[in-house]
Amino acid sequence: MLFYKYTALGNDYLVLDARKNPLPSKESIVRVCDRHFGIGSDGLLYGGERENNCFPLRIFNPDGSEAEKSGNGIRIFARFLWDKCYSRASSLSVRVPSGEVLCFRHAGNTDITTRMGLPQWNTLQLPSPCDQLLHLEGQSLEVHAVSMGNPHAVICSPVIDPEAIRHYGPRIENHPLFPQKTNVQFIRVRDRKNIELQIWERGAGYTLASGSSACAAFAVAHKLGLCDDSVNLHMPGGSLLVHQDAQGVLHQTGPASALADCRWHDRDE
Repeated sequence: MLFYKYTALGNDYLVLDARKNPLPSKESIVRVCDRHFGIGSDGLLYGGERENNCFPLRIFNPDGSEAEKSGNGIRIFARFLWDKCYSRASSLSVRVPSGEVLCFRHAGNTDITTRMGLPQWNTLQLPSPCDQLLHLEGQSLEVHAVSMGNPHAVICSPVIDPEAIRHYGPRIENHPLFPQKTNVQFIRVRDRKNIELQIWERGAGYTLASGSSACAAFAVAHKLGLCDDSVNLHMPGGSLLVHQDAQGVLHQTGPASALADCRWHDRDE
């Protein structure tokens, strides 16, 4: 199978063209995403066939589980569609399990803007109420839960420490408060236009960048009155711009680019 490896701020995905390949088994997805025994990636994107003026996309984590949404993954998939000339328009629609996402490309650079939708505070993915005081290992963490089509747990912190997210991330991801598990973000608001975050992704672990996590961090900070309507979200892999329009819809702008074409020789083939 021929995979196309792309990156968005160090969040790397393998794209598999659904026009030319069947969906691999869960075991094959785990193997191909492995960074030592496979090609290596933060996940697998499967799609390419147009249906009713949009492109369906399935998103798989490196543990083989399926995700509802990925901001970086959607931008990467849109870039793949334009690279392969599956669309020649300046905008296109990608359909993921949580809904359709409209994507716009920017002339002259690798930036893509995606319409990420409205933050949701009351869904079956989240605890009720969505703001909870979580007691873990003698620490009290104020967790703000929000869904961007997938669940997120955002914790405001005066210090952003990658070791802290590596330690608490898996414990919060699998906490009983979150029936479908959750993505986790530790955030620090620098000022009204800049927010730092560290990310633990459900099914993937520590991640250099995440588009939906950036939107979740913005949504919580904005709800708490800590930031303006347009904010730069700074992650270890780079920065994204998140903007909230007059209707409360979040729009995200950031890069996505191709890295390599990789032919995979699966042991089961």
